[in-house]
Amino acid sequence: MREATYPPLDVLKPVAEGVWIVDSGPLRVLGMPLPVRMSVVRLGDGSLWLHSPTRYDAALHRAIAALGPIRHLVAPNIAHWTFLKAWQEHCPEALTWAAPNLRQRGQVRRSGLRIDRVLADAAPPEWAPDLRQIVVPGGLGFREVAFFHTRSRTLVLTDLVLNLEPAKMPALLRPLLHLAGMTAPGGQPPPYLRLVIKLRRGDAARAAAELVALRPDAVIFAHGLWFAQDGTDRLRNSLRWLGDFS
Repeated sequence: MREATYPPLDVLKPVAEGVWIVDSGPLRVLGMPLPVRMSVVRLGDGSLWLHSPTRYDAALHRAIAALGPIRHLVAPNIAHWTFLKAWQEHCPEALTWAAPNLRQRGQVRRSGLRIDRVLADAAPPEWAPDLRQIVVPGGLGFREVAFFHTRSRTLVLTDLVLNLEPAKMPALLRPLLHLAGMTAPGGQPPPYLRLVIKLRRGDAARAAAELVALRPDAVIFAHGLWFAQDGTDRLRNSLRWLGDFS
């Protein structure tokens, strides 16, 4: 078995002009090693926007800061916030933006995480010239906020697509992950998350249709092999559990 992650870890990797990723992990989720990924965007004003920050690393911080001032830390859904506090402490001038309902979580309140702004349906003035914003709703308070970098035609998701490579997973888990629909080339979120999102299926399907209609060239997400090419077709395939978006 190859390691579940995508080395080199905790370093900037260019995706397109003004867009980078940082691969990190693995996280252990229910005994499964899960690769995790941050996205970094340089906005038109030269500032940096960090989506779903991964574990804090001083050398990584210096590399990102060399690109411009870090002004925005983004928690795009109610699950991706664990590493934010460390980045807050080292980037005191950055605003922290959170998905709806994250602030209400008891675990978040106990952590002392500061939330400065709540993400809405439309992009705020701070990045509206560079990024479009779409909220994908679910039940039980779940929301995932998706972002589209218009200049590079790159869509940035979090857990709406999960595309694990079987060869990187423990052999005993591979059949289960395949049955759950979580493996490449057309990976989907875990069944429990699909069920949660389907509690608002109509609204979620409309939001998913909007994402496909953006016709992204590349689609980045937090876990697994991201779509560096043929983004629209591969996104449509991975979202088939929500409907036919052809």
